[in-house]
Amino acid sequence: MFSSRIQVLPPEEARKIAAGEVIDRPAALVREFIDNALDSGASLVEVSIEGGGSRKVEVADDGAGMGREDLELCWLAHATSKIRSLEDLNTAETVGFRGEALAAAAAVSELEITSSVDGREAWRLEVGPGEANPPRLTQTRRTRGASVRAFNLFDTIPARKRFLKRDGSEGGLCRQAFLEKALAFPETGFRFSQDGKMKDFLPAVKTKKERFAAILPDGGAFLHEIHVNGDGFGVDLVIGGPELFRNDRRLLYVFANGRRIQDYGLMLAIEYGVQGLFPNGTHPLGAAFVEINPGLADFNIHPAKREVRFSDAGAIHHAISSALRDFSRRLGLSRGLPAGDIKGGSAGQPGGPGGRAAGGEAGFAFWDRGEIPGGQARRPAGGVSAGHSLALEALLEKAPAFASLPGRRPDAGGAAAGEAVKAGGMAGAGAAAEEAPVYGEPRYAGRAFGLFILVEWGEKLFIVDQHAAHERILYDRFLSAPIPGQELIVPIPFSTESDEEDRFLEAKKEELSLLAINIERDGSGWRVDSLPADWRLSDAETVREILELRKAGENMAERWAATLCCHQAVRDGDYLDDESAFALARQAFELPDPRCPHGRPVWTEISREALYRAVRRI
Repeated sequence: MFSSRIQVLPPEEARKIAAGEVIDRPAALVREFIDNALDSGASLVEVSIEGGGSRKVEVADDGAGMGREDLELCWLAHATSKIRSLEDLNTAETVGFRGEALAAAAAVSELEITSSVDGREAWRLEVGPGEANPPRLTQTRRTRGASVRAFNLFDTIPARKRFLKRDGSEGGLCRQAFLEKALAFPETGFRFSQDGKMKDFLPAVKTKKERFAAILPDGGAFLHEIHVNGDGFGVDLVIGGPELFRNDRRLLYVFANGRRIQDYGLMLAIEYGVQGLFPNGTHPLGAAFVEINPGLADFNIHPAKREVRFSDAGAIHHAISSALRDFSRRLGLSRGLPAGDIKGGSAGQPGGPGGRAAGGEAGFAFWDRGEIPGGQARRPAGGVSAGHSLALEALLEKAPAFASLPGRRPDAGGAAAGEAVKAGGMAGAGAAAEEAPVYGEPRYAGRAFGLFILVEWGEKLFIVDQHAAHERILYDRFLSAPIPGQELIVPIPFSTESDEEDRFLEAKKEELSLLAINIERDGSGWRVDSLPADWRLSDAETVREILELRKAGENMAERWAATLCCHQAVRDGDYLDDESAFALARQAFELPDPRCPHGRPVWTEISREALYRAVRRI
């Protein structure tokens, strides 16, 4: 006799399984309860957890609250005040809307809600998992607002509770969920307590930059805020300057209508926009707060609303990267060396006083194909003096500072550009009206470690990275003039590994040709017919660099220029004669943005006073 293997789950078991999609750990309770508090119009939200949140999660607010009738219904599945039909999803502007959070919490924990709409009459609802714990409603006292408590999470589901992390780790995730909500709603005050001790108090502030600064250990002195509008959307961008670089993306956020979302494309848009401000392998910190017409986005594609489908994600991506690229340029102007003329005058002869620098009035000119004027590159035979070693050690303990050089007047144009961006931490640019004291001409002081050029100027010693300086000079040149190309005697054949690579090459053929890269279809594969003049990489490296350009987005030209100048610039250990070294340093001081294309500083400085302190002369 045939027996059916398919059965319909009992309602209680189905509820617990469905609840796991919304409430997978204590942090989810924190997130969902805060959403309800924010939707109620709260001006203060207080979160308290115990035992990493598995023992208790409580969120209290001073919002609109609920009366008895609403309290009786709020914990039922899909009970919501936000929508009435499917069409309402196109206009919902609240962070919660589906009515799943309280029902899910009641299915996997002991839920208690106390609420009042006027502060005079209050009610408490108690409901627990399973039919053995029917809902109980009693009258109590409370000020206006609501308190939601969830006790003993997953006690009735041992298999799920077994996979929770230690209390410390779960508590950290609860705090992270709390901070994410606080970042998106700066106009609301937030408190967070753990095991009876208050960990965070974030009073209401006016801007997202102020709220972001409040969660940073150093107070966010180098944060900047930018706003950009698009068709049906706006984006508030909070971005840290290069002083706040990180080795990971943990402090890089994307929000959509108040929800933290997982959108790798928009995260990359942030990094594309600030490309060149941060050294290789490091990342900025900051956030993109997207506010979009609900009809242009679908927030109902993920149980925890962590993902959003935008009708035109490309427009948002372009707006973010373009605004940050413009900001990066302005920041470079405001922090860079002031534009001026250091070519004339009586510069010290390399190695001693009284002479003139190579090039005379013309100064240091651009060179072609990576060649340094004044001699062929070769390895030095000698070592580095103890004095130079001491200077470098003292210097490297200090973070690079892009201060104005002595004897130079801050550039008014750069300062004005900096003020055009709503930004913080740019006091140096704002001081442009003050005239710096004049210390005379720079003097060549030698070289160190086969990489650094040392220049005395006034009361400071400047250390110039010869590779970074040459790289930046070439980079600026490549972006200001067409890149010369050369046809290959023997073309480079290659095959792609994915349809995505084929689509990229087809779509970007014309743009690649402007970068002196000519490619053509060759049967089932491709071939490279021409490359920039003096190209030095192997065939395999060439193909890899071309295909890597697809990750650059709208910054393809900048990325290619960075690749070219990196391989053509003078390198660490390449020998420069004194005249060429000093000429390179002087040209580095003229750069409007003293960073190499990969974000490293071209030069840094150490004062006479700092050196004296290092050897105990002060």
